Amino acid sequence: MNNPPTGTVTFLFTDIEGSTKKWEQYPDAMGAAVTRHDVLLREAIEVQGGYVFKTVGDAFCAAFGNPQAALAAALSAQRTFLAQDWSEVDSIRARMAMHTGIAEERDGDYFGQPLNRVARLLSAGHGGQTLLSLACQELLRDALPPGIELRDMGEHRLKDLFRPERIFQVLARDLPTDFSPLTTLDNRPNNLPRQTTPLIGREKEVAEVCNILCRPGVALLTLTGPGGTGKTRLGLQAAADMVDDFPDGSWFVELAPLTDASLVVSTIAQELGVKEAGGQPLLDTLKGYLRDKELLLLLDNFEQVAQAAPSINQLLVACPHLKVLTTSRSALNLRGEHEYAVLPLELPDPKRLPSLERLSQYESVRLFIERAQAVKSDFVITNEDAPAIAEICVRLDGLPLAIELAAARIKLLPPQAMLARLQARLKLLTGGARDLPARQQTLRGAIEWSYELLDEGEKQLFRRMAVFQGGRTFEAVEAVCNANGDLQADVLEGVGSLLGKSLLQQRKGTDEEPRFWMLETIHEFAREAMAESGEADVLHHEHAAYFLRFTEEAELQLTGGRQAEAFNRLEEEHDNLRAALEWSLGEKGSVETALRMCWSLWRFWVRRGHYAEGRRWTQRALASGPNAPALMRARVHYAVGLINLYQGDTATAVIHDKEALALFSEVGDKRGMSWALNDMGNLAYMEGDLQKAITLFEESLVLKRELGDQRDIAIGIGNLGEMARFSGDYERASSLFEESLTVQRQLKDKYGMAITITNIGYIASSQGDHDKALVHLQESLAICWELGDKVNTAGALAGLAGVAVAKGQAARAARLFGAVEAILDSVGALMNTTDKADYEQNVASARAQLGEEAWQAMWAAGRAMRIEQAIAYALEDSNND
Repeated sequence: MNNPPTGTVTFLFTDIEGSTKKWEQYPDAMGAAVTRHDVLLREAIEVQGGYVFKTVGDAFCAAFGNPQAALAAALSAQRTFLAQDWSEVDSIRARMAMHTGIAEERDGDYFGQPLNRVARLLSAGHGGQTLLSLACQELLRDALPPGIELRDMGEHRLKDLFRPERIFQVLARDLPTDFSPLTTLDNRPNNLPRQTTPLIGREKEVAEVCNILCRPGVALLTLTGPGGTGKTRLGLQAAADMVDDFPDGSWFVELAPLTDASLVVSTIAQELGVKEAGGQPLLDTLKGYLRDKELLLLLDNFEQVAQAAPSINQLLVACPHLKVLTTSRSALNLRGEHEYAVLPLELPDPKRLPSLERLSQYESVRLFIERAQAVKSDFVITNEDAPAIAEICVRLDGLPLAIELAAARIKLLPPQAMLARLQARLKLLTGGARDLPARQQTLRGAIEWSYELLDEGEKQLFRRMAVFQGGRTFEAVEAVCNANGDLQADVLEGVGSLLGKSLLQQRKGTDEEPRFWMLETIHEFAREAMAESGEADVLHHEHAAYFLRFTEEAELQLTGGRQAEAFNRLEEEHDNLRAALEWSLGEKGSVETALRMCWSLWRFWVRRGHYAEGRRWTQRALASGPNAPALMRARVHYAVGLINLYQGDTATAVIHDKEALALFSEVGDKRGMSWALNDMGNLAYMEGDLQKAITLFEESLVLKRELGDQRDIAIGIGNLGEMARFSGDYERASSLFEESLTVQRQLKDKYGMAITITNIGYIASSQGDHDKALVHLQESLAICWELGDKVNTAGALAGLAGVAVAKGQAARAARLFGAVEAILDSVGALMNTTDKADYEQNVASARAQLGEEAWQAMWAAGRAMRIEQAIAYALEDSNND
């Protein structure tokens, strides 16, 4: 047996593709096949001087002193496997991965981040494929054996959620070279956020969480423990590891910004892209969307919205393939829930310290070292520092957050000084409320200790930043935290310092603008400090004033060429908008601020499907401000009427529209009167009174023309065009739509353009000009998706399905119809009244052309598409179908 290499080591990891299934299929033959595989692989490794330090089932972990020997072993093994007769088990195909890095060897085993990287790299490959990391490629590229090349596969997000890895594939003329796409996070549906630091330890916990979730009878697993134990990071890693087990994805839903349990369902729906439409409750819409999906939801920080637990239970009951992983300080107490307690990191015994080499293998110490090196690259643990570092980790009870906060101070305080400072504050560290868990008391002390190390200006900035919810930008911090110019710190320098001391986190926001977040436990402490400072009322006032300006500025862009960007910015600040509205409607707030914000936000609530939330805020604002200026009340009555209209509640919509019309008339606001009349026309149309609708639309258009607002005029003309289309007068409808579209293009009103272009496409299809219809409907589809408008996306897809029917492409039509049904079900919407008859006729025609069996297969395939896939399919050249 070869000796284990030390220092810089090249690791070769291998396993057999699909071995679990093969054991099920060939229980008698698989044992002998695996034994033969093991003998051949071990021989190939040891001939090249490699050291096999671990085997788990059919998986091998080997270490080499240089990458050339590791590559030679991998090539030899792959060629040997390919030449063997494996017919008794169909085939044996091994996937292999190589990575080079510095790892610590102890008793023949290895520890360190390189092992995690090579393991994640292996999980990206396929049987018969050999993959290399960039570090390994750099050492091999000028020393490759004859006939061997390396294919650059590009950067990919591995399942460790850390930095992307540049991956290379080994190419040999006598070995297979073509494989399916790599199974990385980039190629699996998910929204799992990239982490800025690697996960230290927790390998055992991650494996256990994954094993529990894989059990057939487990639908809900809750990771419990006090704040700071790393529940979120553990949950994210488990979700990443299991991404291949859920065809419809692993989805992370952050609940930390929420304090209202009624917002949990809408927050989940938002992450999944499910929008509210029609009169159906959003929970029912979400059930419909998830009912047939194999999907994992990771719900983070559930303890503060525990009242939403029954809604999660309803989802699990209605959706048999859904699994939910939650993090919470306490269990949800639902039937069938499994609980996994997340314990602190492994700790050494300061009274009986092991050797320096062994000490660094304790997870808590490893975490301290890794985080300390991140802020001080030359930091190394020494015999003199080791006892102090071990004692720090113990004093902080092995809590990851507390250890990270301590390690971030290594530039300021060496370990012995840090320990002395910590010891001097022992009463504070254990001085929390007696009914809190001991570790939570310790964490509170650790955060306060970190806070006390800030200078006065940093403390002031830290406290003031607590007023935000769900993140904050530089601009917002400057405007709110230094509104009166009395901040004792430079905002840029202060934010940078708080980032460096782990009291803030940074993420990229809209347009790559950096956003700054607080971990929830830190945010709780910051809010307490803000309240104790006596500045809370002033800060909430400035926060509400800033976001009023923000929404009013965004509103100006919601009808122009930057609609998509404006909608995205509002979505990103949604938690701050909620906080500003809540404060404004409170005892010390300003109802006029709330009314103005509601008016600025109604398009956002409607276009992005936040109907119930928009209705709730507008109704609260109206109830709180009966004596507010008439114009403000008129606008909000109009907004709440429109929201109810979109939800199909015409009775309530009529009440608010009439009130809006009366108030607009009272103050002589012709523009508002035109809006209210326009809405009442839509109501009449939905209720089947076509002539009344036309009369109201015409009255509205007269006022719009008097005012000269070209966008409003285009809307009015388009509404009359829709009435003509509904009546079958295509010539008049086309003329009106073209007139409307000309103005909308000039104004770059993408939302208006999309609707009008769809209508023109439908008319062209009705008149038999299917090529023209195809061009218009594909243009509209692209715009709708850019804006995130699912309902109108479905309308454009339905039109394209009709074109496919007319062109004899029944299979294509069936797939598109399936996609349409899936989208409409996901948002709880119905087909547009004008298009419903044509839609049903086209479905019947495609069904007849295909026959029932083929129709069902194609329709199911379309329904199973993700919306991005359906759009890409609809936009491709239909002649290639």
